[in-house]
Amino acid sequence: MSPDRRTAGEPRRISERKDSFKTLSGIPVERVYTPRSVEDAGGQSHPGFPGEFPYLRGIHPTGHRGRLWTMRMFAGFGGAKETNQRFKYLLDSGQTGLSVAFDMPTLYGYDTDDPAAAGEFGKCGVAVSSLADVETLFDGIPLDRITTSMTINAPAAIIWAMYIVAAQKRGVPLSSLGGTIQNDILKEYTAQNEYVFPPEPSMRLVTDTIEFAAQHLPRWNPISISGYHIREAGSTAVQEMAFTLADGFEYVRWCLERGLDIDDFAPRLSFFFNVHNDFFEEVAKFRAARKVWAQEIKERFGAKNPRSLWMRFHAQTAGCSLTAQQPENNIVRVTLQAIAAVLGGCQSLHTNSMDEALALPSEKAVLLALRTQQIIAEESGVAGTVDPLGGSYYLESLTGRLEAGAYDYFHRIEDLGGVIPSIESGYLQGEIANASYAYQRELDGGEQVMVGVNAYAGDAPVDIPLLRVDMEGERRQVRGLNEVRRRRDNRRVKTALQALERAAGEPRNLMPPIIDAVEAYATLGEIMAVFRHRYGEYVPSWGL
Repeated sequence: MSPDRRTAGEPRRISERKDSFKTLSGIPVERVYTPRSVEDAGGQSHPGFPGEFPYLRGIHPTGHRGRLWTMRMFAGFGGAKETNQRFKYLLDSGQTGLSVAFDMPTLYGYDTDDPAAAGEFGKCGVAVSSLADVETLFDGIPLDRITTSMTINAPAAIIWAMYIVAAQKRGVPLSSLGGTIQNDILKEYTAQNEYVFPPEPSMRLVTDTIEFAAQHLPRWNPISISGYHIREAGSTAVQEMAFTLADGFEYVRWCLERGLDIDDFAPRLSFFFNVHNDFFEEVAKFRAARKVWAQEIKERFGAKNPRSLWMRFHAQTAGCSLTAQQPENNIVRVTLQAIAAVLGGCQSLHTNSMDEALALPSEKAVLLALRTQQIIAEESGVAGTVDPLGGSYYLESLTGRLEAGAYDYFHRIEDLGGVIPSIESGYLQGEIANASYAYQRELDGGEQVMVGVNAYAGDAPVDIPLLRVDMEGERRQVRGLNEVRRRRDNRRVKTALQALERAAGEPRNLMPPIIDAVEAYATLGEIMAVFRHRYGEYVPSWGL
């Protein structure tokens, strides 16, 4: 079919090649690249060595040749007991780190029996309402040897406190605990909308956790500055990198204003990025982000410790690229995305399961996703040398253009007064919305091809066993929660919550009183109610 006879919205076939190409961020792709291409884009024809500032080629001189990335599969559904069983299944299958998904009521800080939580138990992660749930969630798992990542934001300090107390009750010292809380509240206002409190008190809580970790948990990452959800909301790779790094700089400013020394906390800041479909652009994104972070932390903020300059990051394949149509195609997408993350130098990786556009991952699907990482690590050879694409004219050109795009956004954000004013004005949200709209129009018009959706589509039925959450689990969860409330010392709970209320109005770190409340078995909802009363709930004005 010739282009002039193609019906509206019908995509090109392989035999009908486009005259021009561009990356998903809209960067034009030339037919061939030369050293001049790298120079014109501001890239580096001689990008240096891995393990050397500005870490363009990786933070470690030996890369994955010296140590493989952590295989950290995101998991959680229903109650704590069921999720504990999934954790043990994954660890027995060769996973090397845990990553916890929480259900929607937990993410917003509600107990399972709160009316606001009705109908949402366990559907997108595990329900956690008290310390007792965390004790069950990690029962039989060696917390001094396994690192745990927890994707939670507004209630992050409380859930972290539950993990700390659960470990201490088992005799694990704080100095032995390793892991990450996501805790990136700025991207919630920008992209994911799972915020609760206004930006200022939310940033106070984040800063409290960073300060507490610097003083007491030397192996813990108190924040994972997340571009993943920015990309899932529809941003380009340039926007994902720029907005994520801008958020990171804002957290650094708050910690410095608190009086912390940058080299006391910056080595434990971590990042979380998306891995989308444009293979080379994704690899270039990781390299550019690593370079920009190192330069800015050294030159703008004056860090002296080389570890402060390292942009350590977890990567997850793009959930928004998964399709409900022909879901087996997702295995191929995830494999390519995972290789891009590895070649980009990730420190840990989650690979999505083929059925995630339909339901939470089944046991079979999640095992296949883990096996994908293991095959890449053990059979593909990509871990044998560090930054094997470094020096490619195309890749170095892309890296330079992504870096320039990030700095262009930094200047625009600064002109608006910084990250929080850019959020409150709706600027960042608007940029993401415009990019998402443009991408969807390209899909609808066939300029972007999604195999099985707008090209090579078929009507074959989906024949994949799907995970079903046991809704009887909600009743068990509520019974357990009521038992916690019955057996605890409610006078102690009341005293701890009153002490937390007073501390929330004082210029002091809130982690110790939060830990006291958690130890008394105050519930997540009860502790969040203290903060809701003190700080109020945030309602954005920019969209009104």
